[in-house]
Amino acid sequence: MAFCRAESANPERLTLGQSVGRRFPGKETCPGQRNVIHPERMGNDLHFTFAGQQLVARPSGALHWPEAGLLVVSDLHLGKSERLARRGGPLLPPYEVAETLTRLETDIAETGPVAVICLGDSFDDMGAADALGAEPRNRLARLMEGRDWTWITGNHDPAPTGLGGHAAEGATAGPITFRHIATEDGRHEVSGHYHPKACLSLRGRRVSRPCFLRDANRLILPAYGTYTGGLRSGDRALSGLMAANARAILAGQPMVEIPMPR
Repeated sequence: MAFCRAESANPERLTLGQSVGRRFPGKETCPGQRNVIHPERMGNDLHFTFAGQQLVARPSGALHWPEAGLLVVSDLHLGKSERLARRGGPLLPPYEVAETLTRLETDIAETGPVAVICLGDSFDDMGAADALGAEPRNRLARLMEGRDWTWITGNHDPAPTGLGGHAAEGATAGPITFRHIATEDGRHEVSGHYHPKACLSLRGRRVSRPCFLRDANRLILPAYGTYTGGLRSGDRALSGLMAANARAILAGQPMVEIPMPR
């Protein structure tokens, strides 16, 4: 399958399977909304069709495209605890890098992708990327070995340096475009950035979970990193982007698909 990175005016074209070495208002937790929604589909993984392709939403928040041999993750925010400490913010236990990489190792082991796309904000800032220790660098190197690995640039991280892979503003594979932030006129695009969360009442109990949001033209992934907040799906930044019939796929176990809470 043709795979194209938008690195410049003349983007490089590759084939999947080849081995190659606007800030918006702060993301908020869910307020006391009362969406009572009954799940329409549930499972350990959730299979769905987007742009005519069979995709799989995973409990971790990763997206798997089996036919293309592609795994996609968004908003890892590696090094957030280091960045907060460096800037005089709250001190958080510095375990999020190890935990996020462990989750990524599991997803890669279970899906066996030939290519991985990280949809931006992979690091909390460039200082966090530079401060990454030897052990996580070695873990990343092992994950990247023999795989086509693309770092999409985000609003937190222009491009990680010295880690291998390819940095790009966007990428395409078949009919699907991958970028950090969804566009108003996008068609068949997969993005991240917003850290969407769904808040609802499910079988009599309150549930708040990271979620995938999808309609015919857009698929927005949840944040993959451990120390990441969430923006409720009903926020106008998301409700204004997604079509009226948009769906939400709740990450975690079991995975649940519902109409997008608004």
